[in-house]
Amino acid sequence: MSTPIIIFLVLAFFIFMSSFFTVKQQSSVIIERFGKFQSVRNSGLQLKIPLVDRVAGRVNLKIQQLDVIIETKTKDNVFIKMKVSVQFKVIQEKVYDAFYKLEYPHDQITAYVFDVVRAEVPKLKLDDVFERKDDIAIAVKRELNEAMTTYGYDIINTLVTDIDPDIQVKNAMNRINAADREKTAAEFEAESSRIRIVAKAKAEAESKRLQGQGIADQRREIARGLVESVEVLNNVGINSQEASALIVVTQHYDTLQAIGADANSNLILLPNSPQAGSDMLNNMVASFTASNQVGEMMKKNNKKVEKHKPIQPQSGYEDDIQPDVQQ
Repeated sequence: MSTPIIIFLVLAFFIFMSSFFTVKQQSSVIIERFGKFQSVRNSGLQLKIPLVDRVAGRVNLKIQQLDVIIETKTKDNVFIKMKVSVQFKVIQEKVYDAFYKLEYPHDQITAYVFDVVRAEVPKLKLDDVFERKDDIAIAVKRELNEAMTTYGYDIINTLVTDIDPDIQVKNAMNRINAADREKTAAEFEAESSRIRIVAKAKAEAESKRLQGQGIADQRREIARGLVESVEVLNNVGINSQEASALIVVTQHYDTLQAIGADANSNLILLPNSPQAGSDMLNNMVASFTASNQVGEMMKKNNKKVEKHKPIQPQSGYEDDIQPDVQQ
């Protein structure tokens, strides 16, 4: 077989093989015939006319993501950088529009994102931008859907993934937050101190009340014991004054004994002479006697005043009494 025939067969084989091509899953191929659109081929093994049809391009049908960094200004004149992520895909029924109507779809999407964000963010203050970032994302998606559907693109979702104010603004916000937390901590500490003070005061008041009640009970029992002691001494022929003197002297020496029992005591009983108990008793008796005399005098004076006080006529009988007096 001659060489030209071999070359012809080889060329024919390659031309025949070029008639077959494959299309990957989640993609489409645009076929043109002599520069004119012929058809859209989907995934699988496809056939075209050699030297007549050609693959003009391939269109990706997967969901794609475009990250757009935008610098804009808020209503309170704070410059921020925002990162908006746009997730989109080509509509399978509109592959022709996506391929032929847009040269650079990413640039088109970026322009719409810039336009919407720079229209929405200047209406909001910095704090509102953080709180309403979802509203901004919804506005971007709505605007993109209206514009890009015509060109065969479907906007799946838009996300505001980052909001970055100027470093000085962030430091100021951190200081405000720290000051607010310190204020809250101080309020809690003050409230805690107030609760402790109130609880301590209530405890002290209760302690004083119980202490006073104990002292009152103690004195009541002492008085009852003294009465019983006087009655016992009276039963054996000792009169009340002698019994009182004996009790006072006994209490005096009991006190001296209690003070002397403690080696580290720094208490001093004044007066501590032997006749101190007797003097104390005499002073008490004199005070009681004087008090009784004052009380008797006050009672007598009250009786004299009531005796000489004129009787006032009762209301309603004055007219009946007056004629009798005149007669």
